[in-house]
Amino acid sequence: MLTAEDKKLIQQVWSKVQGRQEEFGAEALERMFATYPQTKTYFPHFDLSKGSDQIRGHGKKVATALGTAVKSIDNLSQALSELSNLHAYNLRVDPVNFKLLAQSLQVVLAVHIGKDYSPELHAATDKFLSAVAAVLSEKYR
Repeated sequence: MLTAEDKKLIQQVWSKVQGRQEEFGAEALERMFATYPQTKTYFPHFDLSKGSDQIRGHGKKVATALGTAVKSIDNLSQALSELSNLHAYNLRVDPVNFKLLAQSLQVVLAVHIGKDYSPELHAATDKFLSAVAAVLSEKYR
């Protein structure tokens, strides 16, 4: 469960992502593909080379969806319901990939935010992204 302080920290960190969703999202995807190459199997139609238009475009979609989750932090299930349906029923993405992407995004945040990515912010971000992954995995059960 996210505390009031967690929510405040998430909103603060996400304010640093605003305007840079494509950059952060693409970097997270590129990191995930490099670190966990098995995740590439869900993108056979993508140009997976670094900086490709498809990765940048999808990265922006991912970061924008996370921004929606931040805005609806108290009702993630409703905010992400459509996305959950899409991934479970149409794309059939292995739910483990949500956790792998979350890990990759945390590294990207730490790199860009630097010393301001405190242990408290890291913990809050981890809890938030875990909650998002859980919501995206709900329809698989």
